[in-house]
Amino acid sequence: MRKSRTPDPRVCSIDAAMQVLGEKWAMLALREITFGARRFDEIVFNTGAARNILASRLRSLEAAGVITKAQYETNPVRYEYELSEAGEQLFTILHSIRDWGDRYARTDPENIAVFRHDCGEVLRPEMRCGACGAVLASDSVVTADRDVHRSDLAPAES
Repeated sequence: MRKSRTPDPRVCSIDAAMQVLGEKWAMLALREITFGARRFDEIVFNTGAARNILASRLRSLEAAGVITKAQYETNPVRYEYELSEAGEQLFTILHSIRDWGDRYARTDPENIAVFRHDCGEVLRPEMRCGACGAVLASDSVVTADRDVHRSDLAPAES
């Protein structure tokens, strides 16, 4: 008879990132800001998000330090959104997700936009090791130096 185990999730930076980014409208808002749509109405138009939902996602992204906003009109008060330094770090991730979607999730290849690097070639994002330059592959990553679970962080029972 198998003994049931109590789940004990790993403490993980992917989990922490998903708490900030892991919602559809947050990611689509970031896509729009990355592509140059800076104003709320532009982001609403290009994402199809409900205004209240988008406003909430933009506030949470700002609170997390992923975007900043700057006032561009006083009457009525209106803002433009920009990527913060942390948001700029998401650029390659967003384009990697877009590239994956183009290759594996889209069924309408005639509507896939071709993105080009300023060298003129088609943009195909890839991650490389900063030390040796090798392309990252799932079988080339050695396990992390630490394997902490939530129970390891919980206070000891007396």
